Amino acid sequence: MAMAGEKGGGRWFVIAVPYLWLLALFLAPFLIVFKISLSQDVVAQPPYEPQLDLSQGWAGITQFLSGLSFANYGYVLDFSNEFLEAYGSSLVIASISTILLLVVGYPIAYAMARAPRSIQPTLLMLVILPFWTSFLIRVYAWIGILSPEGLLNQALMALGVIDTPLEILNTNLAVYIGIVYSYLPFMVLPLYSALEKLDLTLLEAAADLGCPPSKAFWTITFPLSLPGVAAGALLCFIPAVGEFVIPDLLGGSDTLMIGKSLWTEFTVNRSWTVSSAVAVLLLLVLVVPIVIYQNIQQRELEAGR
Repeated sequence: MAMAGEKGGGRWFVIAVPYLWLLALFLAPFLIVFKISLSQDVVAQPPYEPQLDLSQGWAGITQFLSGLSFANYGYVLDFSNEFLEAYGSSLVIASISTILLLVVGYPIAYAMARAPRSIQPTLLMLVILPFWTSFLIRVYAWIGILSPEGLLNQALMALGVIDTPLEILNTNLAVYIGIVYSYLPFMVLPLYSALEKLDLTLLEAAADLGCPPSKAFWTITFPLSLPGVAAGALLCFIPAVGEFVIPDLLGGSDTLMIGKSLWTEFTVNRSWTVSSAVAVLLLLVLVVPIVIYQNIQQRELEAGR
């Protein structure tokens, strides 16, 4: 009985740890930001009201709740402001970047999975190697590459490909280049994990039955790698939607993304309440693809049973 109790206690402890982690590092900060988004800006410290005063008892709680309002959400969702346009632009840029990442990352992951076992660890290290350098420094390096007097234009002019420097920096193209470069490992690693586990005897059987390699890829390899595709797409799409550094450094004045708008609202306009409302709505937007992915996985598990 004692051993059964210890096993039961250990099981509950293992289950409770991740929930406590989520409570401390996700739910509690989210509730704080959500409360600020329901407040109003004031010139004080902290710069919003109402504040909960438990020393007044129930009257303090009632006064606190009566002071909360969804007015900031109405302001953010107003078509006269730039926030809805920023949300839409962020989703478009993140979607196109995710597709580009898949196009670039899939051949890399496929080649890694088909490489000899002896060199696969080296290839993995090369994929992870950029993480050893600061993200900010890597983005700044692209400024030196893409600027009119940068390395790319100088090389193309030296080869005679172009006569005048290309205007790449401060455009959406530069943003796509920065996102694809920065998030490529997040796409390659899940794809490699899925492709590396692929049973090669399936491809051998398809070849024995006269199936061309291209058809075998689209009917066997790619469908079996879809879990890696979905995982890589989520890992790239979700942070790309809220990206701030890349559009701020590589994008121009026409590059509108919600991360940049949120930063401007918080640092320039000094509005904690509106920026909190923007952050909460952004989180709700990003929850949608996660829920869809989880539902698809759940259906696949149920179908497999």
